[in-house]
Amino acid sequence: MKIYLEHISKRFQRHWIFKDVNLNLAAPGAFAILGPNGSGKSTLLRIIAGMQAASAGKMRYEQDGKNVPAEQLFQHISFTAPSQEIVEEFTLSEFLKFHFSFKPIYPGLDIQQIINLTGLDIAQHKPIADYSSGMKQRVKLAQAIFTDCPILLLDEPCTNLDDEGVQQYRDWIEQYTADKLVVVASNDIREYYFCKEQVKVQDYK
Repeated sequence: MKIYLEHISKRFQRHWIFKDVNLNLAAPGAFAILGPNGSGKSTLLRIIAGMQAASAGKMRYEQDGKNVPAEQLFQHISFTAPSQEIVEEFTLSEFLKFHFSFKPIYPGLDIQQIINLTGLDIAQHKPIADYSSGMKQRVKLAQAIFTDCPILLLDEPCTNLDDEGVQQYRDWIEQYTADKLVVVASNDIREYYFCKEQVKVQDYK
C-alpha cells in the first residue's frame, strides 16, 4: 500500500496550519509526524486517514499499482487517537466481537487471544465504561494494531499508559507491524522510537 501527499495544505479560517506537504508513504515502513502541541500533526494524520479534508492539495492511495477509491479506503486503514470514541456500554469481549465483525483480525489470532494480550482478561466481562483511562487506551490500541490492515495510523498512542502499558505497546509494535505502513503523530520518543523516517510539521509553515 502506498500513500501520496501532493501539495497538502490546511488552514483554519485565515491561519495556515501547514502548507505544501509532499510525501510518499509506503508499506512496509514507519514514519513519525513530529511537532509541539497545536502544531497540526494530528490534523495531518486525520487527512492521511481520509477523515478530514485538506484545504489544498491532493491525496492518492495505491494498492498493487491501482488507485484505491475513497469509499474503499476504510478497508485498508486502522486508526486510533486519544479522542477516539469506543462503545463503552459494551464489555471488552462484546466490543472486540463488534469491531472484528467488520474489520479483519490479525492472522493467527482470535478475540480471546487478543483479550489475553491486553492483560484485561479479568475485566473482559465488565462494561468498558468502568475501565480506567489507561485500560481504555489499551483497548483502543488493540483494536487498531490487531486489525489486519496494511496501514496503521497512531495519534499519541501512549496517552494515559503507565510504564507497563508503554512496554506492551512497544512489544505489539515489534511483533505485529513489521509488514505494515505505520504513521505515528507524536512528540514523545517512546511512541515513535522505531520510526526510520520523520516529518516535522513546523517545516511546512
